[in-house]
Amino acid sequence: MYEIVLTLTDETASALSLSLDAMGEEIKLAAAVKLFELGRLSSGAAAGLAGMPRTLFLTKLSDYGVNTFDLNEALLAEDLANA
Repeated sequence: MYEIVLTLTDETASALSLSLDAMGEEIKLAAAVKLFELGRLSSGAAAGLAGMPRTLFLTKLSDYGVNTFDLNEALLAEDLANA
């Protein structure tokens, strides 16, 4: 397991208005959502980074304006053909 240390300024910590533990959870979730959005992590891996079940992680995506499923017309047609 790896540990990453993140330094926040007093201004940033104050702006977040959260306890130290809640700040850590918020930052982990934000990082997981962004890495999922960029396609760098699967939803399962991102959920693991965020420290929550995959189903809960998927429900949190809308809070960040991220689509749960990013399917274009070609992918939908392929899915339909394979059904």
